[in-house]
Amino acid sequence: MSVVNLLASQLSRNDEVPNIELARELVNEENHTAIEEIIENLSSKDKKIQYDCIKVAYEIGQVKPELISKYAHTFIKLLKSRNNRLVWGGMTALATIAELASEIIMAHLDTLKSAMKIGSIITTDKGVLTLAKLAAVSKENNDVIFPFLLQHLEDCRTKEIPQHSESTLLAVTYENKEEFLNVLRKREKYLTAPQLKRIKKIYKILEAN
Repeated sequence: MSVVNLLASQLSRNDEVPNIELARELVNEENHTAIEEIIENLSSKDKKIQYDCIKVAYEIGQVKPELISKYAHTFIKLLKSRNNRLVWGGMTALATIAELASEIIMAHLDTLKSAMKIGSIITTDKGVLTLAKLAAVSKENNDVIFPFLLQHLEDCRTKEIPQHSESTLLAVTYENKEEFLNVLRKREKYLTAPQLKRIKKIYKILEAN
């Protein structure tokens, strides 16, 4: 039986539970053939199947990223889609495999940045996380990416500062820590009390290291 038959839309379900359960099953079985079929159906003519498959893909990536890391090019291609669901789904998948597929993704930084610039909130959130993970892989990556992350933190909407700062923290090193702190301090005065509380947690983490 085709694994497509187990997708939520094919079971006439409006929730994501079947997709999540399928992802867990494929992870437990390390079913490479079925995973390949999921990836192939990201280009299905049926949008519902596409949506189900990207959900299954990034759910797999969150548990066992090595099972989908070789499909980095496919997820990067989704960032150029006209379909917003596939764009943020592709970025979510990339966030799960950033460390494992860093060389491939680094070669397409402009595509990631473009998707973040015009994409949805989720695309931007996952884009920042993906870039921070890439920057944490090596000093070479960090030198290229960290200035962009700092600029993003200077310019992003106030309500995005806590989450994006927490993601960027993954890429903070002894060498760039002060630059990071300076940006956060500049934006402190615009934050609400709950937002500032999250930023102060970041300060404590950096003080301890």
